[in-house]
Amino acid sequence: MKQIVILSGKGGTGKTTIAAALAHLASQNGKAVMVDADVDASNLELVLSPTILEGSDFSSGKEAVIDPCVCTVCGICGDLCRFDAIAPGPDAFRVDPVTCEGCALCYYQCPAEAIRMEDTVSGRWFRSETRFGPLFHAWLQPGEANSGKLVTLVKQKALQLGREARADWIIVDGSPGIGCPVIAAATGADLALLVTEPTLSGIHDLQRVLKTMEHFRIPSLVCVNKADINRNRAVEIADFCKARGVPVVAEIPYDDAVTQAMVRGMAVTEFGNGAVAAQTSRVWDKIQQTLNHQKGVG
Repeated sequence: MKQIVILSGKGGTGKTTIAAALAHLASQNGKAVMVDADVDASNLELVLSPTILEGSDFSSGKEAVIDPCVCTVCGICGDLCRFDAIAPGPDAFRVDPVTCEGCALCYYQCPAEAIRMEDTVSGRWFRSETRFGPLFHAWLQPGEANSGKLVTLVKQKALQLGREARADWIIVDGSPGIGCPVIAAATGADLALLVTEPTLSGIHDLQRVLKTMEHFRIPSLVCVNKADINRNRAVEIADFCKARGVPVVAEIPYDDAVTQAMVRGMAVTEFGNGAVAAQTSRVWDKIQQTLNHQKGVG
């Protein structure tokens, strides 16, 4: 079972569009399990139209709760809270759950033991079925932390099911950037596909995410999406990748067919046989060749 993660240094490069197409192609070549690891703004489900089979709350931490029947209104908790999350109320001090960071200092210092720490519900994760196979996805409530922890959870669920079902592929649609959720999405991957676009910010952020993958020793391939909107930048990306020894496996042209496919809730490789579908199929072929070469070398 091979694990592929699709990443981009910035949002809007078309990463999820390509991830959906790869899920479609992978399902035609064996069993695939998909993971939408962009828990802050998941959208792979918009293309895969999942049927939810299982869902569960996700807790990323704890928050303080004051029992008004026990509180003596001594004010120690409010004085100690450096987040200004505790304020006096009509009959007792109260905690603002939005600003409480769950540090538990008030819990340990309350002389009346009127404070308890309760788990917070920060989001939910789901196991769903799609026409391409199982999908694990999640959403994190706005402003909540520990997105990396939630990504790790949905990946663990996907890997467990993948082993049980003897899946051939785990396809992970990661989040943009290089932060904790990206690192969690890439952990354990056999290969990273880095999707970029021929813009100044696209080149800059490709360099950042490629450096991150090199740090974790994850082999990478690069795909330039909408490559024809700025040929000079596309050439610059190709030269940069060549100097780093990183293969550019495809240059996908801009095409309104992508928008039409998305409106219909279809992967671009389902929608037609145009240039975008052909180049995306080329990406999938290169991924398989690279993984087969790794297996042969190993």
